Amino acid sequence: MRRFALIWLVAGLLAFAAARDGFDGWIAATDLPVLQVPVGTEVVARDGSLLRAFPVADGRWRLTPGPVDPDFIALLIAYEDARFYDHAGVDPLAMARAAWQALWAGRIVSGASTLTMQVARLLEEGPTGTLAGKLRQIRVALALERRLSKVDILELYLRLAPYGGNLEGVRAASLAYFGKEPRRLTPAQAALLVALPQSPEARRPDRAPKAAQAARGRVLTRLVADGALSPARAEAATHEAIPRTRRPFPALAPLLTDRLRRAHPEAGRIATTIDPALQRAAEALARRAVAGQGGRVSTAMVFADHRTGEILAEVGTAEWAEDARGGFIDMAQAVRSPGSTLKPFVYALAFDEGLAHPETLIEDRPLAFGSWRPQNFDRHFRGTVSVRDALLMSLNIPVVSLTEALGPERLLATLRRAGVTPEMPGGAPGLAVSLGGVGVSLEGLVQAYAGLARLGEGVRISAEAGQAEVLPQRLFGPVAAWQVVDILSGLAPPAGGAPDRIAYKTGTSYGHRDALAVGFDGRHVAGVWLGRPDGTPVPGAFGGELAAPILFELFGRAKQAPDPLPPPPPATLLLPNNRLPLPLQRFRPRDAVFSGATPDAPELRFPPDGAEVEAPGGGLVVKLAGGTPPFTWLANGTPVAVGIRARETVLPMPGPGFVALVVIDAKGRAARVSVRLR
Repeated sequence: MRRFALIWLVAGLLAFAAARDGFDGWIAATDLPVLQVPVGTEVVARDGSLLRAFPVADGRWRLTPGPVDPDFIALLIAYEDARFYDHAGVDPLAMARAAWQALWAGRIVSGASTLTMQVARLLEEGPTGTLAGKLRQIRVALALERRLSKVDILELYLRLAPYGGNLEGVRAASLAYFGKEPRRLTPAQAALLVALPQSPEARRPDRAPKAAQAARGRVLTRLVADGALSPARAEAATHEAIPRTRRPFPALAPLLTDRLRRAHPEAGRIATTIDPALQRAAEALARRAVAGQGGRVSTAMVFADHRTGEILAEVGTAEWAEDARGGFIDMAQAVRSPGSTLKPFVYALAFDEGLAHPETLIEDRPLAFGSWRPQNFDRHFRGTVSVRDALLMSLNIPVVSLTEALGPERLLATLRRAGVTPEMPGGAPGLAVSLGGVGVSLEGLVQAYAGLARLGEGVRISAEAGQAEVLPQRLFGPVAAWQVVDILSGLAPPAGGAPDRIAYKTGTSYGHRDALAVGFDGRHVAGVWLGRPDGTPVPGAFGGELAAPILFELFGRAKQAPDPLPPPPPATLLLPNNRLPLPLQRFRPRDAVFSGATPDAPELRFPPDGAEVEAPGGGLVVKLAGGTPPFTWLANGTPVAVGIRARETVLPMPGPGFVALVVIDAKGRAARVSVRLR
């Protein structure tokens, strides 16, 4: 008898082992659903807060959970799956309890579905009321527990749990119902988020607030009974109002964020440099700025840190959702005429070339440039003025004269070195480029002004984290840049604007289609555009009257006080007109300067243009032919030798690097080379 008993015991153990191995093989062979659940792209601000979220392809709001209140996690597990961390995907005790209660009551009293089983159902969007569906959930749950950690399984639940409509996951629900991230939730909010996935459509608080409140109450009662929540906190939670509407998802900088998402379609998270508080303030300012302007008028703004190149706020439209104002058109990127805002770059180039100095006298009189006879905006002429006043008054004749002496292509080349892509209507540039006869975007214009604010050192501005960079080529020398900055800082502020705040320039395009203002202090640079996106005129629109007040208010909202502008570089020539070198006292237009056909014009024999030369001890040997002495020598726009009669001399140099060397003779004729000093 004992022998037969032993045989049966061995047979039983073998059968159990075979069954166990077969069961293990069955679980191991489970064909799991795809575990990489797609989430919508998130564009975040510099502090990590959400600027804008995008739904997944089928329109569902499903986001990466991110930080979730640990109290919510504790309440969820206590209510849904108290032994979550102990079972292997299926809870035998819960199953036995549910079966006993069903037999005793003659109906289903409680479920036995674990969080892992719920994840299995959500991954496959499988049925819940059939035996085959339940068996499939059990099999997938057991397989998931072997493949994933508990943390991974919980993360999938937090991402996939349904919360009504097209809301999936705790983060989307918290943003939609409470308007906040789920990092910190009240007990009432946590209980509601625990209750909703069990019957998301029937308990939607925005459609069935009474059902949602009742479900939340049942969760609170159970949690108190299980000791997971104190009676006092549960009582307080019952008095908290149920949210009755779905809040819109964050949509700060909507056109910028949409552009970044298109640029990175596969990215789940895109980091930006946007300051969310400043962005909100700028968007509010934009809406207010167009409120009294009538239909179809919009505005755009860009605000950046020119030290780092990071864009802190960018508004592409005044009313994103308003088609009448062209809200779908990103006017921060649209190519428009810059009006007079390019004039400072012409003056900086002229200073750098030794053509002029801020105190140089220049004529503002009727002049013909071929068949073109430009006029000033007010159709009046001022006669002889200083270059400083010509820029402050934004006179047209002086800047066109300087552009002719430089060549219009020089201005376009400078813009390209600033990282801007100018668009020329009709192809070849003409003299009108200095008056706005070229297309640039507002962001590009602000980027060019950032180079001016950095005293000629270009920088690529960007709202995308890590994309701003210093550009390799200088726009012009630091002395020339500072001279322009000094002039622009003397421009009177608009009515109501704080004095001594920023250096700025305004512009109005032909036909009053664009009103602009661009300015900077010692750290920040900003630009404002106002007009109609369709390009039709806005009668009476002037940059000084419309855009400049917005620019000053934008700076006021961004910072309490301005950062000081830079001091003059050591080589700056700070002299009145009568003490300037003779060639710089009065500008000589057209054939008086850079005219290679002029007899006996000065010619630089050494160093040759583009050469790399030694300057031992900081002195550079130069050799000159032609010209009428005395000669004035300039390096990067700064006089380094005045009244020189010899045709061979040694010039003191500012140091290693690129140097623009200019010699001007007694008749105002000049020659120029660019060299690199070692």
